[in-house]
Amino acid sequence: MKCVEPMAPKAKAVSIEPAGATIRYGRVVASYACDGAASRGRFIAEAACPTRSPFQRDRDRIVHSTAFRRLTHKTQVFIAHEADHYRTRLTHTLEVAQVARAMARQLCLDEDLAEAIALAHDLGHPPFGHAGERALDNHTARFGGFDHNAQSLRVVTELEHKYAGFDGLNLSWETLEGLVKHNGPLLKAADAATEALPWAIAEFNKRLDLELADHASAEAQVAALADEIAYSNHDLDDAFRAELITVDMLRDVPLTEELLNDVSVTYGDLSGARMIYEVNRRLITAMISDAVCEARRRLGVHEVRKADDIRHAGEPIIAFSKSMQERVEELGRFLFEAVYRHERVMRVMRNAEQVVGELFEHYLADRKSLPGAWAEPSVQCDDVVAVRHITDFVAGMTDRYALQEHRRLFDATPDLR
Repeated sequence: MKCVEPMAPKAKAVSIEPAGATIRYGRVVASYACDGAASRGRFIAEAACPTRSPFQRDRDRIVHSTAFRRLTHKTQVFIAHEADHYRTRLTHTLEVAQVARAMARQLCLDEDLAEAIALAHDLGHPPFGHAGERALDNHTARFGGFDHNAQSLRVVTELEHKYAGFDGLNLSWETLEGLVKHNGPLLKAADAATEALPWAIAEFNKRLDLELADHASAEAQVAALADEIAYSNHDLDDAFRAELITVDMLRDVPLTEELLNDVSVTYGDLSGARMIYEVNRRLITAMISDAVCEARRRLGVHEVRKADDIRHAGEPIIAFSKSMQERVEELGRFLFEAVYRHERVMRVMRNAEQVVGELFEHYLADRKSLPGAWAEPSVQCDDVVAVRHITDFVAGMTDRYALQEHRRLFDATPDLR
């Protein structure tokens, strides 16, 4: 399998049709792509859709879910009400899906499966981003903790109540596998103990084996890398908009320094906003190009012929080259210090953690204070089930609903600015 030599940041991905490729749903698809027609099926059997593949059907169910709509008002890094143009959890998800489709097309994978996994990957994220996740994990530690990937699985298998025949969305096995394992295997061996797994994953896996010791499909791996590409770039843009970083600060990061020089040679002096956007668009292209070329190289090294070859390869197939990975890690360290741990961001996130933690403890102490139909089930069950019930409720909140509930229950609510 031939590939352009990867080079950062100016590499160009070239669409190469792999040997053994076929036409599926009007697209060229490799033999190692997941095949909806050969899907391992759904937990509850359903008749096939006459107009869509199984993975297209999964994607549509995800987009029409209540949890997906709630992402509109959930934080990515900056609280949405601080300004109109910061990414939300929804806009981040859409950017991930767009990058995932681009990579899947280059690699002749099933684009619909890659998109479905990308669209679902953050459905379980609580309000206020990782601050909300930390708060829930801390307050539920004695009951198994909280993990947003496990909560995403819970959303699509239990918490959506739309369909007459089942709870959840009844997604295909391949989409569930990708949702759970897109960041890599969860077990070291197929017969390994599952005590360390998030409880929601461990319990569901007893009902439907997701083969947690194997890697996920190439489509799931594409979605995972697309997540990193998307947030690395949009966090730069949002941080510049928030005036936490400057163009000059990016000259200390090798990957962005090279791109800044390239933009300057092409356009001369640009305003900061235009300069950042030009850097972003080049960086996204460079990262996608590098990952596609490295994936083609690994496909050849492992002599991959079918989807299960990717699951059993022993390493991710979709990845950055070593040189790009090093540069991306340097960029990550820069973002960590300059943005994620900036005192202005940390102050808001500490207050957000307080809001989520106080809500959880209040509901646990007074289960009748849960609103509407959520109150009765929590009163009638034991502590473990009640904690899970309350966690489901709090994790599903949008930022603004969490603040609204906090104001209803407490005399003072922190100002998240």
